[in-house]
Amino acid sequence: MIGRLTGRLDHKGADHILLDVGGVGYVVHVSDRTLAALPPLKSPCALWTELLVREDLLQLFGFLTVQEREWHRLLTSVQGIGAKGSLAILGTLGADGVSRAIALGDAAAVKAAPGVGPKIAQRVVLELKGKAPALMAMGAAEDPLVETAPGDAPAAPTPPKHAGAQAEALSALANLGYAPVDAARAVAESADEAGDTATLIRAALKRLAPGE
Repeated sequence: MIGRLTGRLDHKGADHILLDVGGVGYVVHVSDRTLAALPPLKSPCALWTELLVREDLLQLFGFLTVQEREWHRLLTSVQGIGAKGSLAILGTLGADGVSRAIALGDAAAVKAAPGVGPKIAQRVVLELKGKAPALMAMGAAEDPLVETAPGDAPAAPTPPKHAGAQAEALSALANLGYAPVDAARAVAESADEAGDTATLIRAALKRLAPGE
């Protein structure tokens, strides 16, 4: 399994790049969002990868973060969502946006991705709802996973600025006895109005226990 590639970015296509790793060129398929975030040509570049193996096909897919790669794996486990559909969803929403959409049950947000119809979007939300809490928490814990040695390619971009607060809020709500799915939904609903952990927890609690 090829889990991560570090090399020189030699080419950018419409939906893929060519990464030179020690003189070997790897074609890596990426989402629009990932493509836009990559450095200029001939720059060092590092991507987490997923290898698709079929009888007549080998394809590599690249991601900026582990969280993004894990969402790709989950999305492609849903019937009707292939690798292309997954990249379309991640390209439209980003990993953080996918986490939020699924935590909120927002099928309309998933449907906004090119080629994703309403029935498939609804299926994605229903089947992956229970996965959102763990993936939301993962977004805050990625920095140690992408450390690079001196002279290596730059680490992947840091998680969204609210990711740490969201993970801490989820942990606090779980300690208070709230179900992970309910906690994730409340945190996702409160994310826009609260940046720091304490404020986010208070806002989520108001949604979970409005009468208290």
